[in-house]
Amino acid sequence: MSRFTKLAAATVAMTFLLVVVGVVVRSTGSGLGCPEWPTCRGSLIPAFNDIHAIIEWSHRTTAVIVGVLALALATSAVVSYRRRSSILWPSVAALVLVIFQAVLGKVTVESALAGDIVTAHLATAMALLALVVFIALRSTLPAKILGRGGWRAMTVWLAIAAAAVYVLLLLGSHVTATGSALVFPDWPLMNGGPFPQLTEHTGPHAIHRWAAVAVGILLAAVSLAVWRERERRPRLARIVLMAAALFAVQAVVGGLQVLTDLSVWSQVLHLALGAAIWALLVAAFFTSHYEDRLEASAESEPSTGRADLPTRGVASMPDTLRAYVALTKPRIIELLLVTTIPTMVLAQRGIPSPWLVAAVVAGGTLAAGGANAINQYVDRDIDDLMRRTRRRPLPRGAVTPPAALRFGIGLSVLSFVWMWATVNLLSALLAASAIGFYVFVYTLWLKRSTPQNIVIGGAAGCVPVLVAWAAVTGTVGVPAIVLFAIVFYWTPPHFWALALRYQGDYAAARVPMMPVVRGEAETARQIVLYSLLLVAVSLLLFPAAGMGLIYLATAVVLGVLFVAYAVRVQHHLADARAAIALFRFSISYLTLLFAAIALDSLIRVSVG
Repeated sequence: MSRFTKLAAATVAMTFLLVVVGVVVRSTGSGLGCPEWPTCRGSLIPAFNDIHAIIEWSHRTTAVIVGVLALALATSAVVSYRRRSSILWPSVAALVLVIFQAVLGKVTVESALAGDIVTAHLATAMALLALVVFIALRSTLPAKILGRGGWRAMTVWLAIAAAAVYVLLLLGSHVTATGSALVFPDWPLMNGGPFPQLTEHTGPHAIHRWAAVAVGILLAAVSLAVWRERERRPRLARIVLMAAALFAVQAVVGGLQVLTDLSVWSQVLHLALGAAIWALLVAAFFTSHYEDRLEASAESEPSTGRADLPTRGVASMPDTLRAYVALTKPRIIELLLVTTIPTMVLAQRGIPSPWLVAAVVAGGTLAAGGANAINQYVDRDIDDLMRRTRRRPLPRGAVTPPAALRFGIGLSVLSFVWMWATVNLLSALLAASAIGFYVFVYTLWLKRSTPQNIVIGGAAGCVPVLVAWAAVTGTVGVPAIVLFAIVFYWTPPHFWALALRYQGDYAAARVPMMPVVRGEAETARQIVLYSLLLVAVSLLLFPAAGMGLIYLATAVVLGVLFVAYAVRVQHHLADARAAIALFRFSISYLTLLFAAIALDSLIRVSVG
């Protein structure tokens, strides 16, 4: 082990200790033991008989030690690793994060421990821990790794698991910040059941518990997959299985927090275990990534000892930007956002704050763009076989698959952080659930396994109305559920009309779309059926949301036209123009119907 690696390992250990001491400060109520910064009650070292001041001072002292280690790490990287960007820049970034963390510490004290600032402080500490774990791990590997890729399924799942644990840690901090840690006196149930009534006070705690269950299931699945490869990848197996075991212990300790009325030891142990799990999963992700790359490097090296790397032309910056924009599927995003603003107008019963609208639209764009980019990464094989999609960025080589995946995950994470910071946690979680449903349920499971793929998977496209409603009201009301149902029943006839036109493509790619599996006649019958259901559901909004005459008249007229287009498809199966006409009208239908919702909310014309 080199001196640099030892220094990096020491920085990891001290950063972990900093997190643990930080939770000791929080759990003992010592956050304002030193009411000013950087001094403590007017001196560098407080009186030893003031226990709260000593606890807070010990946290600051630990932070100073971490700062010194980070400075030494960055200096060492500049001196000894200035030609290794994979070591140099992360080391410099770690020093910058430590400085930023110190500034956040000052703001935390000056804000009298404001909940959002405390959560941001923890988020930065966890980011720093992950960064120094990476530096320590990377310093043990060869300077140059010729193998590319490193984004196989196992690595992707480990990245998702690590990200899920990171979000879970922040949700836990939010529970403490909102004072909802003891809103439920029982565990693992909540007021005697798994699904309590959500309020502003109970919501953060219930969401944290539900998220913990989801993360536990995800981690169990990843652990099972790693266990099956334990003989080939023993180091990775040890890391992941240790993380899974600690997660089980952490869950029990989380329950003990409730049952012991937030005893100090349970709070400290709970977060310490969480930080350890986070660090282990980060290490597992990078271990898997570099093991894949080293394996690819070994496989690609010819007898000469040099890898025969493929060459490709360098695209211009505008072409590259256009390719990344195309990964987000802008037309689909436009369609999703068509439903967002009118829903906010209805929820507000007027014009919402322009800032809130902009924040929701931006967050929704990031979420949809991230999900679409990941979708194109997963579907790049079938996109290459279909005429309609083979000009997408991945089939034509404008973007590499690993870059597309990183882009999609980055947008998805950014969307969650943005929505939480600018809108509210419920909207952020709903947007994240849409990403997860679209990627894992629709893209990875349903799309290639059942003709009902678009029926069930289309639910992801309905979530923006819930996000919009929650952004304004902080809850999900009955009108929002009806709006969700409108988009849900609109999706099958909209998409099946397009599938009728391109059924040859889907057949060639072996995607079991309705026209391929059930035939054109059955698809047309299903289109008519769902069109009738769509009209019926659209009329439900009239009583559910107290709509006026403008909406009622628009819904009736548009509904009659939608059914007429659907019946025309059924009667003219041989004419592809009928299907395309329905597809185009369906876009106009959704746009005009939601425009009527907004107009009716602003200019109410009552019936009778």
